[in-house]
Amino acid sequence: MAGQNASARPPLGRGVNLRLTLPTSNATTPMPRLSRARLLAALLPLASLVAVACSPRETPQASARQVDVSPGEVLAPAGAAHFDDSVSTFADRARIRGAETAKVWLVEVSDFQCPFCKQWHDETFAKIDQEYVKTGKVRLAYLNFPLTRIHKNAQAAAEAAMCAGVQGKFWELHESLFQSQPKWAELKSPLAVFDSLARAAKVEPKGWNNCMSTHATAKLIQADRDRSSQAGVESTPTFFIGDRALAGAYPVDTFRVAIDQAIAKLKAAP
Repeated sequence: MAGQNASARPPLGRGVNLRLTLPTSNATTPMPRLSRARLLAALLPLASLVAVACSPRETPQASARQVDVSPGEVLAPAGAAHFDDSVSTFADRARIRGAETAKVWLVEVSDFQCPFCKQWHDETFAKIDQEYVKTGKVRLAYLNFPLTRIHKNAQAAAEAAMCAGVQGKFWELHESLFQSQPKWAELKSPLAVFDSLARAAKVEPKGWNNCMSTHATAKLIQADRDRSSQAGVESTPTFFIGDRALAGAYPVDTFRVAIDQAIAKLKAAP
């Protein structure tokens, strides 16, 4: 993947000077902050679609809602603390994929145990990845939002993926965790399954086990959750596309429309 492991990639962790930006020819430009009215207006054409999402405040089958915050609010840096350790730095960078020249961001706020996150992954992720990420049109970033009140193994799954990310294997675990979700979701302890998935992904076991046992990526995961919550995210999956936000496992055509409109808007900008 072009740019997937490049060191110049902007960091995602809270306190790591987080600011996902839209690359330009001369400089980086922060993602725009939108008024509630403007964002809701942008979402109106999609409001009639049906999607589902996981929410800790409702049943897991809750209907999705539209999120009236801007991408800048969820992606802006929060707090003064800095994650300057190498584990956080590598894990942070690993969950971004796509060419650094891509001007549109797709940010996924997700929970590996959420069945609707799995639904989106199974039905939509590969198509968007093939059509937009691999073609250099979009950069994709994954933010962790484990709903631990209803998903007892979500935190451990997030740590498994992020610890694999320390070794550059985040997306391999991202894939296998969603594929195998029915096998580990209700286990008393899913660690044996996660260990097997990590080994299958060719992750170096000693380093991964040490990362897991010390919960070395937990603070980065909590930072993801904190800033998403502060931005108003309450359910998974939630997505930020250009200047739009969607909550729920919407079908692939919804994302095509939103991404194409974001690309067109950038091209039309002076």
